Amino acid sequence: MKCFTFHRRAGQNTVEYLLMLAVIVGVVLVTGSALKRYMPSLFGQLTAQIGDTVQKVGGGSGNAN
Repeated sequence: MKCFTFHRRAGQNTVEYLLMLAVIVGVVLVTGSALKRYMPSLFGQLTAQIGDTVQKVGGGSGNAN
């Protein structure tokens, strides 16, 4: 029967940290480029909804300029 010996690793080394960082940066870049197409219309919709809500809520409060 063979006896296997395992070496204990004290922790992660620099290469593993750099690989994790590269994956995170890649995910952020892909997500950013995918959302870039939808952001202008999203902000326009949010602005319109906020404006409508402000007019509905603030219209009857008596705050005249």
